Amino acid sequence: MNVIKIPAKPQKGNSAAKTEIKKLRVAAYCRVSTDNEEQASSYESQIQHYTEYINSKPEWEMVRVYADEGISATSTKGREEFNAMIEDCKKGLIDLILTKSISRFARNTVDCLNYIRMLKGMNIPVYFEKESINTMDTRGEVLLTIMASLAQQESESLSKNTKMGIHYRFQQGKVMVNARNFLGYDKDENGHLIINQEQAEIVKRIFREYLEGKSCKKIAQGLERDGILTSRGKAKWHDTSIRKILENEKYMGDALLQKT
Repeated sequence: MNVIKIPAKPQKGNSAAKTEIKKLRVAAYCRVSTDNEEQASSYESQIQHYTEYINSKPEWEMVRVYADEGISATSTKGREEFNAMIEDCKKGLIDLILTKSISRFARNTVDCLNYIRMLKGMNIPVYFEKESINTMDTRGEVLLTIMASLAQQESESLSKNTKMGIHYRFQQGKVMVNARNFLGYDKDENGHLIINQEQAEIVKRIFREYLEGKSCKKIAQGLERDGILTSRGKAKWHDTSIRKILENEKYMGDALLQKT
C-alpha cells in the first residue's frame, strides 16, 4: 500500500503564525537622600520620567519603578525598594535596570561593585544615564570602579558639609523639617513652623482612634473611606504611615516619648 504524504498548506497574511518576540523586562531605580522640598520634587519627577520612558519603548515591558525616598546611599541597609529590586532580579523578573547615575545607585564602592557583579552574573545589565555606562560593556567595570570611588568620596564630603549646615541652622534657630510631608504643620515666610488647623484635626483623629483601640490599618481605612487626603494629597493611606505619625516625637513631645 502506497502512502501519499500531503504537505501542509502554507499560511499567508493574517492567518500565518507569527513568531512572538519576547519583550525586555525593564525596571528603574531612583532615590533622593534628603527630605527637603526640592529633593522631594526630584524624587517624584524621576518616577514620572522612568515610567514614561520605559512605556514609550514598544520592545520593553515595564516591571516597576523602585524608589527610595529620604534614604542615604552610603549603605544599602534600610533601602527597602533597592533590596526588593535585587530580590526580584534573583527571581528572574527583571532583564535590565535603568538608573540616573552611579551616585543614585550606590555611593559605597564595595556595595556598588558587589551588586553590579552579582547582576552581571545573572546577565542583568545596569544602565547609568548620566555616565552613559552599560555594565555589560567591556569598559563598564573599569569606569565603574573609578567613578564609584569618586562618588563615595563625594558622598563623604557632602555628608560633612550637610552636618555643618545643619549645625549652623540650629545655631540660627531655623527649623529643619520638610513641612510638605509633615501633616498638621506649614511654614511661614520666615521658615518657622505654624499649625495647619485643618490637618491638625486629622492628626488628633489618628491619635484618638488609636487610643480607642483601633489598629493602624483600621484607622487608614477610615481615613480613606471619609475621603481624607494624606500630607501629599494622596487618597491612599498606608498603615505604616499611620504608625510613623503615632511614633513621631514631633507630635508626641519629648515627655511622652520618654514615657513610651
